[in-house]
Amino acid sequence: MSAPQRKRVCIVGAGASGMSAAYALSKHPDRFEVTVFDKESVAGGMATSLDIDPGTYGAAYINDGVQGCSPVFFNTLRMFRMLGFEATEVGMQISFGKGEHFWSNVFPSQLVAEYQKDIARFGGALKTIKRLEPFFAVVPVHVMLRMFRFSTGFAERMVYPLVALFFGTGNQTPYISSAILERVFMDPSMKLFEYNEKSLLASIPTMLSFPKLQNVYGAWVEETSSRGNVEFKLGHQVLRIVSRAAKKDGPVQIEYRQADTGHECQPETAFFDELILAVDADSCLKLLGKEATWRERTVLGNVKYLHDVTITHSDLEYMKRNYEVQYSPKHNAPLSAGASAQDRARMEDAFAFASHNFRPLYYTRQYERDRAKIEMSFDLTHYQAQFRGEKPAGPIDPQERAAHRNECQPPPEAARRAQDPALESVGEEVRTGMNAEGLAEPPLERHVFQTIFLDRDGSQDLWTVHEKWWKQQSHRWQHYAGVVPWMMFVNGKRHTHYAGAWSILNMHELAVTSGFAAAYRLGADYPFHGDEDCERLFRLYLGLSHGTRMVS
Repeated sequence: MSAPQRKRVCIVGAGASGMSAAYALSKHPDRFEVTVFDKESVAGGMATSLDIDPGTYGAAYINDGVQGCSPVFFNTLRMFRMLGFEATEVGMQISFGKGEHFWSNVFPSQLVAEYQKDIARFGGALKTIKRLEPFFAVVPVHVMLRMFRFSTGFAERMVYPLVALFFGTGNQTPYISSAILERVFMDPSMKLFEYNEKSLLASIPTMLSFPKLQNVYGAWVEETSSRGNVEFKLGHQVLRIVSRAAKKDGPVQIEYRQADTGHECQPETAFFDELILAVDADSCLKLLGKEATWRERTVLGNVKYLHDVTITHSDLEYMKRNYEVQYSPKHNAPLSAGASAQDRARMEDAFAFASHNFRPLYYTRQYERDRAKIEMSFDLTHYQAQFRGEKPAGPIDPQERAAHRNECQPPPEAARRAQDPALESVGEEVRTGMNAEGLAEPPLERHVFQTIFLDRDGSQDLWTVHEKWWKQQSHRWQHYAGVVPWMMFVNGKRHTHYAGAWSILNMHELAVTSGFAAAYRLGADYPFHGDEDCERLFRLYLGLSHGTRMVS
């Protein structure tokens, strides 16, 4: 009796979602034969790393499009640890606004004192949104703020910058779904902050800075290829989906060609049984062309993208001119005579801490001509651990096996190279400053920053500079009315599944989960079955985007 024929699967896109789908399918070499296409020469999608001069900046690289994550990104972190990489803990300090409009989660400012009544009521609003989530899913933030009668100043100076920070929303902050805002405070799989009735944000949450993503994805490719049933065609661009109902050689027919060869290559044709589109919604529709059904055009067409520009720079004067980069006691909230001794002591402790330890990772500023429009910046030197001497693999011992660390055996070559402790000394001669934990780091004048100017089409007249473009999903309320509830009706139709964070919310963790879900629908096992922390979001995603339940 002949062995059953393996199902041929085409995956378009080698970012987090495509890589996760490929990895899950690779665990079944007897059942699946997989080809992954990506027009770029390396895997990772938006998760890129760029080389910089260690003699100038104190490190040899930066992570460019993706910086880090919350500790609740369980699927992402387990995948990284298995490959031999570890994220590094960092305190998420934020500097919102400038001058009299400045506030922070590090210490109470005068602005926080000014909007104390609004802040105290905000927690009640979050609870109401949670109870009535289906309704508030289609209520934009600006409407919700009016419904609960929050002040205009609180909305513009505190809530809008906070929303922009959470979602990188292409200056669509007033139109974000209220339910999604609630989830980043209260959902155990998505939360980034704890609400505090006195300061809005509860102290300084622990965030995780990613190891070198170029190496992570290189190791991911190695591990996924190791079982022999997954082929990566990096540097090959899928041009179009010719058919999903072909009668000969397989229902899915694609055309592709080698990308960026310097000369025109003739397209090639390939046939498959199933298709996973792990690219953005616009690209899905472009590839499908006339093959797209009315339902696909309607649902995917409701995903709105905006174009942002990112400048990577070391212009400290620009940062000082537009943001509060260093602590100043002039911003301290007044010590009220009516405050309790405990509250006064708490505030004084916060001021003392900030005077020695204020080191923001994130910055936001508003354009006074339109306060709903936000500019954002990162201090990559504060954020990324290589500037403090961490090796590209992060703080992981090659011999450690706890919590699935270094589980892939033999370890990928990319992981072994990234774990080399000799790499910790690269750029150390520049690290003449010191952080609060006593670790050497570059002085402020040698920091690397990124400034993000949001929404090319709607806000470009407010910008001052232009450089690297990004295509950014908008999390408008319309997304949660016209896309999210309807994904289950397009997934799995005509031999096609969709994978990508855009299907719900633009987070690396959701991209990973979406790839696992697409593979699961094709018959692959969920790779982290039995890990309740990982399974929680997977089950939620599977039900929401695929309309099915995980079989225990």
